[in-house]
Amino acid sequence: MNQNILIGGAWPYANGSLHIGHIAGLLPADVIARYHRANGDHVYYVSGSDCYGTPVTIRAKEEKKTPLEVSDYYHEEFKECFKKLGFSYDLYGKTTMKEHNDFVREFHKKLYQSEYVYEKEAPQAYCPHCNSFLADRYVEGICPKCKVKARGDQCDSCGSVLEPEQLIKPTCKICGTSPEFRTSKHLYLAISKLEKELQSLVDTHPEWRKNAISFTNRYIKEGLRDRAITRDLDWGVDVPKEGYEDKKIYIWAENVLGYLSMSEAVAKLRGEKIEKLWGKDAIHYYVHAKDNIPFHTIILPSLLLAHGEINNSDVNYHLPDKIISNEYLTLEGDKISTSRNYAIWVKDIIDKYQADSIRYFLITNGPEKRDTDFTYREFIQSHNSELLGAYGNLINRTIVFIQKYFNSKVPSGVLDTEIEQKLKDLYIDTGIQIENGDLKEALDHLFHMIRLTNKYFDYHKPWETRNSDIDHCKNTLYNCVQVIANLSVLLSPFLPFSSDEVIEWFSLDKKWTFQTVEEDYVIPKTHILFERIDSKKIAEETERLKGKLNEKIKEKLATANS
Repeated sequence: MNQNILIGGAWPYANGSLHIGHIAGLLPADVIARYHRANGDHVYYVSGSDCYGTPVTIRAKEEKKTPLEVSDYYHEEFKECFKKLGFSYDLYGKTTMKEHNDFVREFHKKLYQSEYVYEKEAPQAYCPHCNSFLADRYVEGICPKCKVKARGDQCDSCGSVLEPEQLIKPTCKICGTSPEFRTSKHLYLAISKLEKELQSLVDTHPEWRKNAISFTNRYIKEGLRDRAITRDLDWGVDVPKEGYEDKKIYIWAENVLGYLSMSEAVAKLRGEKIEKLWGKDAIHYYVHAKDNIPFHTIILPSLLLAHGEINNSDVNYHLPDKIISNEYLTLEGDKISTSRNYAIWVKDIIDKYQADSIRYFLITNGPEKRDTDFTYREFIQSHNSELLGAYGNLINRTIVFIQKYFNSKVPSGVLDTEIEQKLKDLYIDTGIQIENGDLKEALDHLFHMIRLTNKYFDYHKPWETRNSDIDHCKNTLYNCVQVIANLSVLLSPFLPFSSDEVIEWFSLDKKWTFQTVEEDYVIPKTHILFERIDSKKIAEETERLKGKLNEKIKEKLATANS
């Protein structure tokens, strides 16, 4: 039975360029979406640019532009990067879209009528130097629990959820000034009243990533705290409540609703009823890095539970089913840092290397269960040895042989029963692995099949049997073609660009089912899928990266000494 599938990729802040760490955390969503479409499921794959909040307003001040100008600029850059990397969003929107703002305001109107929203006066950090209230994450200080440097919303070291006023020696992240804490009236979401429901949610989903289960259980055990859902800000979604005209909806209480607003926008474009996507039989995936775990396992479910039903019908909003929360990607053994310019920007790397090469490395070396490291040495070697040396070589040697000695026609043969069974098993096993978020394992198994087929080609020596046993030669090539055809479909969620070319060469469809290429099928003119990357690039790229970092350090030292 075809299922309704929602796949939500985290929304990157539109205040600076994307780096490879962002892509490592978001790429699994595209793989999952492509697989479910091939499997015949009804997919809503949505995300967008997070355009509101303090990070955008700070960048706007630095560039002497409006927050809208800045966020629109990076939104367009994000769209281009995702397009070049093959992200297949059904809709990649932005929080400044009318559809999102209208949806969020209507959602909040009903939310405010529930027993879970109340008014309270509380201290809010205000920077006298910047002359503005500060978002929690823009207050820095010492964590009261582990005594390590932390932000005002959470401590990355011990994982504690914090409030700015709890920090020891708080300072404004923007200018370093000690903030004042001014009392202000705001609306609060009573998350503490939802402890039972949230604990049940995590307990009934053992398939979530281990870090999501661990972090969520710890947040609940430490005691859930109610959170403000409005803020004294100039840039954001207006609060739909009388007396709050000078405030905005706090970013955490509106950006996660983008999954709903964009899904509804897709449904309207398709002429479909959105209720089906929120029914009990639907499956919802949320894909993000581990620092976003509480927003998807605590905040989003709390908003949905507090709100209640969808469109005043008897269909409740659907809580998260699959949490695909990745660990962090480091760079050449060090933490990626945008402030130090120590990063590989997507807009740069995508113009130098093939998209499938980037996708392959960030999946096989992805931070699924632990932090992993991106090095140019491993990236280039993986391209040359795996994509070119194994996969590309299998395709090229098989097709070139057929083109040269069989007039480009697939020779006659009988599919080896063991090979056929392995391929059919791969469809089942790979599908299960993708649905579980085990993408590295899935891709490793597919490349194991590639290596086995290369050994099969070598063992049967068609270059010799062409003269000594032509039927055996034909049978070898026939079997290799069947493997290549099925691998192109199996690999299409991971490597869409090269897979699409092979699928076109053999006139296959993209359905997640066993494929057959008939004998005498004429293979059209083809080309090399993967070109070798010169190993000299390793040193060049590494030195360039170090050079950027050194320039930033020198710049900071010069500023400090001036």
